[in-house]
Amino acid sequence: MSKNTRKPIMAVTMGDPAGIGPEIVLETMQSEQIYDICNPFLIGHRDSLEIAAKLRGVTDLNINLISEPEEALFQHGTIDLLQTDVANDAVIEFGTIQKDAALRAYSYLVKSIELGKQGRIDAVSTAPINKAALALAEVPHIGHTEIYQALTESDHALTMFNVHKLRVFFLSRHVSLRQACDLVTRERILDYLTTIDAELRGIGFENPSIGVAALNPHVGEGGMFGTEEIEHIAPAVRDAQAQGINAHGPDSADAIFAFNLDGHYDCIPSLYHDQGHIACKTYDFPNAVTITLGLPFMRSSVDHGTAFDIAGKGIAQGESMIEATRVAALYSQMQLDHRERVGA
Repeated sequence: MSKNTRKPIMAVTMGDPAGIGPEIVLETMQSEQIYDICNPFLIGHRDSLEIAAKLRGVTDLNINLISEPEEALFQHGTIDLLQTDVANDAVIEFGTIQKDAALRAYSYLVKSIELGKQGRIDAVSTAPINKAALALAEVPHIGHTEIYQALTESDHALTMFNVHKLRVFFLSRHVSLRQACDLVTRERILDYLTTIDAELRGIGFENPSIGVAALNPHVGEGGMFGTEEIEHIAPAVRDAQAQGINAHGPDSADAIFAFNLDGHYDCIPSLYHDQGHIACKTYDFPNAVTITLGLPFMRSSVDHGTAFDIAGKGIAQGESMIEATRVAALYSQMQLDHRERVGA
């Protein structure tokens, strides 16, 4: 891709068509705001999009079928649609786990990865998929992050929660709380801080300030409530500082997220799943989105599922999908501008 200040090219994937994906991507592709900040096109199936339009009472649906991103018009009022032609004859039933629905959803992700690896898109925003449906379709990966990491062969796919000014990373995620405590080691924290620093610099943060959360109440109270801060977390922060990383802490987890909102830090590495998720979702659940860094392109996702219980009723709200697409476009623009500045 040429080095300039053009708007990023954004693929939007439809997600599992048995869920609310078609409705929320339709709403996203109707958002004038999105076209102001990126050049979006949809990867999905025409029949699902047309059904979603009917459910939402959209009578002026204008679809431009494309086979390559280069054929897109990128004009608000026209939806550029790249159909993957997988399970074309499937009859999708809303609200149920179906093999064909999962095959379609997976094909959208595979296509976005193919385009991303070729440098033909800058970012992708993904609507929800269903893990049980993926398993039924014998997809060899459990979810979005695993699919993108495996198929891009990325060693350091990094999940960042973004809610307005809050940027939160996770030292551990889908493990028990007991296991999460065992994973709080000096070596893992240092490695994580190094990765966070490199990824944020890669999208334009010159010297990212990283505030590290404590594990125990009151930062362990000098060892009275646990020694992880003394034995692992503080030493890892010092190790990172010795490498030129602008890391700080550990700070008490009951206050550090407020520090981030006040501008003290650019981001917070939380030490386990709920520590960061509770802060973000309490602050603004609908606008909590996931960003995956460390891939050849920017990737974002909503922080909700396929919502089978309301699928096909025409009542799904696209606020989170629009926000996921908006945030990915903004970070992608930062990345493009940074690469232009440094001549990458």
